[in-house]
Amino acid sequence: MQHQRDQQAGPTSHPPRSNLARRVFGVVLLLLVALFLALGTWQVVRLQWKRDLIARVDARVHADPVAAPEAARWAQVTKDSDEYRRVRVAGHYLYEFTTPVQALSELGAGFWLLTPFCTEQGHIVFINRGFIPASENKQGAYPARRAGANPCATPGDRVAVTGLLRINEPQGGFLRENDPAGNRWYSRDVVKLAAARGLQDVAPYFIDAGKGQDPRGAPERAVGGLTVISFTNNHLVYALTWFALALMAGAAWWWVSRHGGTIRDDD
Repeated sequence: MQHQRDQQAGPTSHPPRSNLARRVFGVVLLLLVALFLALGTWQVVRLQWKRDLIARVDARVHADPVAAPEAARWAQVTKDSDEYRRVRVAGHYLYEFTTPVQALSELGAGFWLLTPFCTEQGHIVFINRGFIPASENKQGAYPARRAGANPCATPGDRVAVTGLLRINEPQGGFLRENDPAGNRWYSRDVVKLAAARGLQDVAPYFIDAGKGQDPRGAPERAVGGLTVISFTNNHLVYALTWFALALMAGAAWWWVSRHGGTIRDDD
């Protein structure tokens, strides 16, 4: 008899999913839509900023050179306002304080030669004279000397240098930190380099010299003009990705709001 009553009752019905759970799920989906739209919009803003930056840098690189910023303007020199600007300086090199900085260029592995330069305005700016291969950085070729009271007082051969202004690189490179005590340099941190050499009144930027400007003869002559100007610009892809996720979350919210009531629990 019990078996017959069970058969007559038919399959057990399952209660619908609660309205509360459905509403919570809908709110979560709406929050995701808002979040993804905000992230996509932020990437669009970043895309416009990056395009403006690339345009500004391109204009600086191809413009006529201007005088390098003097001491009164050093505090205002920034990556956004000045990096890759073509500048010129005149004065003489302090070759005895040349420092090799580890580099990887289109010519292979080697070193940048950074040499302090006494300008006619009376201060010092480091010049990246260019690249030398690793084989030319022989033991003891560039000892870690310290300057005296006024190294620029000693006269030198006057030269004019034109190149690209670069911002100081305080972080290490090649996953290593600079080691001033050991005279091992992996980034062009001219602030620490000046301190290690005992130099005063040094610009907080350096200049990448252009091609064919190194006055030194072989074998020390460095190859200039190897500055790589490249900006990663994936903001459009990121924006489309976030907007696609917003669309998917919106479609899921619409489906839940229209058809959520027909969902049944399996228990």
